Amino acid sequence: MQHIITQPYTREKLAALKTGDRVLLSGTIYAARDTAHRRLVELIEEGRELPFELKGAIVYYMGPTPAKPGYPSGSAGPTTSYRMDSFTPALLDKGLIGMIGKGPRGREVVEAAMAHGAVYFAAIGGAAALIAGSIKSSEVVAFAELGTEAVRRIEVENMPLVVALDSSGRDIYEIRPGLSQNR
Repeated sequence: MQHIITQPYTREKLAALKTGDRVLLSGTIYAARDTAHRRLVELIEEGRELPFELKGAIVYYMGPTPAKPGYPSGSAGPTTSYRMDSFTPALLDKGLIGMIGKGPRGREVVEAAMAHGAVYFAAIGGAAALIAGSIKSSEVVAFAELGTEAVRRIEVENMPLVVALDSSGRDIYEIRPGLSQNR
């Protein structure tokens, strides 16, 4: 089944999604990778304010390339998600509602996602140029010194995704184990 999901992202909207469903996502999402995740969790552990609101947010584990003049982003492919697994439960506790990446997630992330009604979407690895066409704007909002690992607020329109882990814990990588061979 195909769904069109637009902001605001809510647990109610995400609860309707089932593993294997195709999604076209539009609205604001945040791009962050492992170094940025580590810093976010450090801020949480220190009791400090985060540089952006996690409640109702979706984070894309994106490996961007520099944008050509006149474009908001270069190729924007997903990076391997398990590298964020140790940080993800703390971000879900703060209200993160969705994650986008590639490859399977660890049991702790699956359980935390279920507890918080969150969803994990798979972006198609190798389709970075296609995904970049969904990005309408991109702006660094935190940790600029990290370069490509800085946190970016990006506006997407009809970003093509597949539900890899629905809010009830059904995991496409367990249902179809061969999918995880190319993480």
